[in-house]
Amino acid sequence: MSDLKSKLLEAALGHVAFDGWSEASFAAACRDVGVDVAVARGVCPHGALDLAVAYHKRGDALMLAAMQGATDEMKVRERVTFAVRARVEAIDDKEVVRRGTTLFALPQNAGEGARLIWGTADAIWDALGDSSEDVNWYTKRMILGGVYSATVLFWLGDDSPDNSATWAFLDRRIGDVMQFEKVKAQVRANPVLKGLFAGPDWLLSRVKAPSRVPRGDLPGHWGGES
Repeated sequence: MSDLKSKLLEAALGHVAFDGWSEASFAAACRDVGVDVAVARGVCPHGALDLAVAYHKRGDALMLAAMQGATDEMKVRERVTFAVRARVEAIDDKEVVRRGTTLFALPQNAGEGARLIWGTADAIWDALGDSSEDVNWYTKRMILGGVYSATVLFWLGDDSPDNSATWAFLDRRIGDVMQFEKVKAQVRANPVLKGLFAGPDWLLSRVKAPSRVPRGDLPGHWGGES
C-alpha cells in the first residue's frame, strides 16, 4: 500500500463500524487525514471499496508473517489449520469484517470478493510450498477458500470464550476435507473403481496450473498426511 492509502485505511476503520465501507466513511477518512477527496481518489479510484480490498490484503500479509517459521514441523493438516486460524485472527474487528461481507455480497462487488478469497487461499498454499501443477492446483484453492469463508461466517456469530467454538468448527471442516481426500485416494488406488474415472481423469490431467516458479514438495492432494 502507498503511504496515503495506508493512512486513509487507518482513518476509515474508525468510521466503518457505523457507516460501513461507504462513501461517507471514505469522505470522513479524507477529512481525518487532511486530504482532498479528489487527491485521495488518485490512490483509491473506487473509494471505500479500494480501502476494503486493502484491509483484506493487509490481513493476508499479517497471516503470512504469523506463518513464517511456525509451521515447519507440522503435518499438512496442522499447517493448513494454523494458516486459516492465523488469517481469521488477523481480522479481529468483527463489525468491520461484517460490513465487508455485506459490501462484497453486492452483485457489483461479488467478483472482487471472490478474487480476494481465492487470493487468500492461494497465499496459504504458496506459503506451504504447494507444488501441484495440474487440476489439484485449482481444487485445493477452491476447497480451502470455502473452508476459510465458512469459518469467517461462523466466527462472526461466535460469542464463545476465545472463539473456541470457531476453532472447533474449523477443525471439523478440515476433517471433512481430509476424509474426502482419503476416499478419493482410495478410489484412485482401486483397479476396479479407477476404471470408472478413467475418462474424467484423462481430461483433468490436461488441466494445468498457471505457470510459476517451481515450489516445495507437497502431496498432490490434502490426504498425503493427517
